[in-house]
Amino acid sequence: MKSIVIRNLTKKIGNHIILENVTLDIEEGEFFCIMGPNGSGKTTLASIIATIKKPSTGYIEIFNKKPEEVKNLIGYVPQENFSVPILSGRENLIYFARIMGYSKNSAKKFTEETLEMIGLSSDANKRVASYSGGMKKKLEVTTALFPEIKLLILDEPTTGLDPSARRNFLGFLYDLRDQGKTIVIITHIGTDAELASRVAFLNMGKVISVGTPEKLKKENNLSKVFEIELNIKNKKVLDLLSNFTNVKNILETENSYKILNMKKEDVETEITNLFKENGLKISRMENVSASMEDIFFKLTGNMLKG
Repeated sequence: MKSIVIRNLTKKIGNHIILENVTLDIEEGEFFCIMGPNGSGKTTLASIIATIKKPSTGYIEIFNKKPEEVKNLIGYVPQENFSVPILSGRENLIYFARIMGYSKNSAKKFTEETLEMIGLSSDANKRVASYSGGMKKKLEVTTALFPEIKLLILDEPTTGLDPSARRNFLGFLYDLRDQGKTIVIITHIGTDAELASRVAFLNMGKVISVGTPEKLKKENNLSKVFEIELNIKNKKVLDLLSNFTNVKNILETENSYKILNMKKEDVETEITNLFKENGLKISRMENVSASMEDIFFKLTGNMLKG
């Protein structure tokens, strides 16, 4: 059974097209990732699936029904924190459970069971203002996990989390998926997308490619890339690298340069000698596994961040 079926969905605001002819199928129980840069339409698509916004044209079906007919099955966690910072974690959960129609006793019972499940029982009486980013995100995801929820949509859930908190949080999402829930994450972070069963690349409002991380790498002939890290980054470095490949194949990351589709033999020796002649010292140079950011860059020429 498919959790989500989207056909030729378009969203316009005035004459501005936010999403254009988006078509997607997401299976029940899938850990699905919608990946793209800021301004690609990711959040708009998430809010349409969550029934917060409506498409201008096109068709969307959730669990074989119109989205508004199954709103009680959908949990949506936006990027911005929405928990009440002056309340404790326990008070926040009771508050949201009461909004959902739980009786006072049922809300308390649900809260205690949930706090135990997500590992926040020992911090339940602390104000949310004192929580770490990972703790806040766990708490907020939980507000979208009342028993009937079958589809969970998370917008940029790991942004701002340190590596340890990110790993723990993604493990938490895997546990939820193993309970039979469909997880859809919206992200621009490639390491999050690597964990998904399938990834849809969204660029300028259009879905440009869909597949497993392995399939996307294979289709684009990009299992490995050549990465170079120097103590400095400037135009001179970029110009020198362009002697080895088309400049369109060079991805400049925060700490390094990546060369996609390198064809030359004995690249390390050539680049080392050339950089040495130009007074540049390489601190690291190696073949590395291609990331989802590399695939996106090859497909679009655009960076996912930065």
